[in-house]
Amino acid sequence: MEKLYNISIFTENSVGMLNRVTIIFTRRHINIESITASESEIEGVHRYTIIAKMTEDQVKKVVGQIEKLVEVLKAFYHTDDEVVYQEIALYKIPVSVLMNNMDAENIVRSHHARILSVEREFAIIEKTGHAEELKLLFDELKPFGILEYVKSGRIAITKPMKTLETYLEEMSNN
Repeated sequence: MEKLYNISIFTENSVGMLNRVTIIFTRRHINIESITASESEIEGVHRYTIIAKMTEDQVKKVVGQIEKLVEVLKAFYHTDDEVVYQEIALYKIPVSVLMNNMDAENIVRSHHARILSVEREFAIIEKTGHAEELKLLFDELKPFGILEYVKSGRIAITKPMKTLETYLEEMSNN
C-alpha cells in the first residue's frame, strides 16, 4: 500500500548531489511531492528532506540506493507519525483588502497567520503549518484577490532521539 514517506538524506555539500539523488526516484518512476535542502546540525553536512508516495518496499530500495552514493553519509525514512513537520507559505494580497475589509483581517487572524510587510500596493502574509492549513487560508483569501502565492517544501525533524552524530560515530567505529 502506498503512503507518504519522509526521507532524510545527509550528504557532503558537493555539486550535482541533488541531481544524483533525484535520478534514483526518476528511474523508479516515483514522483517527489516535496524536496527541501539545507544545512544540518553538523558543520559541512547538508540535509535533503524528500517527501514521496510509495510502498514500504520501494522506500527501502530507494534509501538503499541513495546510501550507495559516495557523498551520502546516511539516509533514513520515516512515516508522518514519526516526524514533526511544517511548511511555510507567503501570500501577496492588495493592501486595500486589509485596510478596507475587516473580513480579510479576521481571516488572517483566525488562521494564526502574520503580516510580514505592508507596502503601498500590497501586503505579504506568512502562514506556517501543514499543507492543508496553507491551502485553506489560500482558499479563504482567494475571493479578495491573491496577487502572488508561494509555498515551501516540507521540513521535518524525527521524533526518535538517536542523532546523526551518533550514527556517524557508530559508522567510524565499524
